[in-house]
Amino acid sequence: MEYVEAPPIASEGSILCCTCGVPIPPNPANMCVACLRTTVDISEGIPKSVTALFCKQCERYLQPPATWIQCALESRELLALCLKKLKGSMTKVRLIDAGFLWTEPHSKRIKLKVTIQKEVMNGAILQQVFVVEFTIQYQMCDDCHRVEAKDFWKAVVQVRQKTSHKKTFYYLEQLILKHKLHTNALNIKEIHDGIDFYYATKQHALKMTDFLQCTVPCRSKTSQRLISHDIHSNTFNYKSTYSLEIVPICKDNVVCLPPRLAQSLGNMGQVCVCVRVTSAIHLIDPRTLQIAEVDGSTYWRYPFNSLCSPRQLEEFIVMDTEIIRDLHLGAGAGFRSNKHTLADVWVQKTSELDTSQQYHCRTFLGHLLNIGDLVLGFDFANSNVNDDYLNKMNPNHVPDVVLIKKSYDRSKRARRRNWKLKEMERDREGLDVVDERQYTDFLEDLEEDEALRKNINIFRDTSRPPVESDTDDEGAPCISLMEMLEDMTLADATGGEGADMMTD
Repeated sequence: MEYVEAPPIASEGSILCCTCGVPIPPNPANMCVACLRTTVDISEGIPKSVTALFCKQCERYLQPPATWIQCALESRELLALCLKKLKGSMTKVRLIDAGFLWTEPHSKRIKLKVTIQKEVMNGAILQQVFVVEFTIQYQMCDDCHRVEAKDFWKAVVQVRQKTSHKKTFYYLEQLILKHKLHTNALNIKEIHDGIDFYYATKQHALKMTDFLQCTVPCRSKTSQRLISHDIHSNTFNYKSTYSLEIVPICKDNVVCLPPRLAQSLGNMGQVCVCVRVTSAIHLIDPRTLQIAEVDGSTYWRYPFNSLCSPRQLEEFIVMDTEIIRDLHLGAGAGFRSNKHTLADVWVQKTSELDTSQQYHCRTFLGHLLNIGDLVLGFDFANSNVNDDYLNKMNPNHVPDVVLIKKSYDRSKRARRRNWKLKEMERDREGLDVVDERQYTDFLEDLEEDEALRKNINIFRDTSRPPVESDTDDEGAPCISLMEMLEDMTLADATGGEGADMMTD
């Protein structure tokens, strides 16, 4: 008797597939998953091979129609860019999951594993997983193309200051870094008496110009040069130049004010000291402690010059000091400084200690100076200064010495300095090495002036030991740890420093 295998019988709660006859749970299509997939392909119409354009110069991907974005390998940004390329062909399916498959970094291939769902045959929901391969093709972006063609900038901002030192530019550099205005610049070029910012669009140059006019007292000029002209569409191609001249007055400069300006500022003395330069020039009268602010428009209406440079300051030693507590000002006097103390001081040059020559002066540094301290000042008695306003002053009103700031041991301050500043990447072609003395003067100014360092970012130097106090053993001001920021580096989605983009 021959045994014949009985056909499959559907058990209770199951049906037979209408194609292959396999028992399956009931579904609207009455078909098993294998037969359903051979009959219906829900990924039909979705491309399995796509091209992605990549610029090798700036390492950015093209996001249609004309946006170039920077993405690290296997990052969220790159995943979003790849899915946007498939978005138009996936309108009839539902995206469930998407992720990267590992490929060799230099293979110029990106593989994306995509999971989709779609309703087919009487309401049955089919889920399918497939791989889309993106081929990287190189194409130079418009910005890099202009750079390579040596015609990359449309506008330039030229910042100039006619001084022998660059304290103002060091301060401006930190403000620009804090507000990240240097990110839009195509190139930053440092020259002898200033710095140039090159931009691809006129709007970025105008933004920088407005920022500088709100930050430092300056005046500006604008010029344009015609590059090309299309007579059919009546369009013009210009290169714009914005020239800004910063006032030639810096911190710790001694100035002689015009008589009319001094009278308008509250009848203050003509010989003043510049204690700070922000959006205005902050002046103090060393004989009365009167303070005043001169903005850019006022300065260019009544211009005045600096009587000395930082290299002309001489070192004095304090022989005696006497605090002046009761000083009555005349009618119409302006505001007095509450942060300084007026004092009569007798000083002697450190280079003339073998003589008996002493100088008497009145200073605003009475709260800092004690007998035996060293102080930097300008010697009017033994200097030949060519200034129109100073030459017309009454000689009895011109002080013999004007004290500027207290002097500390520079080597000790440098060893205790446990903080640092960031610098902009710029082109220094044709220039010598940065003047370390000028930069050290700027760092010391930040330590001495709390109001000045509030506007910039100061980072902790992990290679130096922390300093908890605001002053050292000799009273030199320091920056406390509370005012510092951690110098952090941003990592990409993979947790590393960011992999290099694909190259040949």
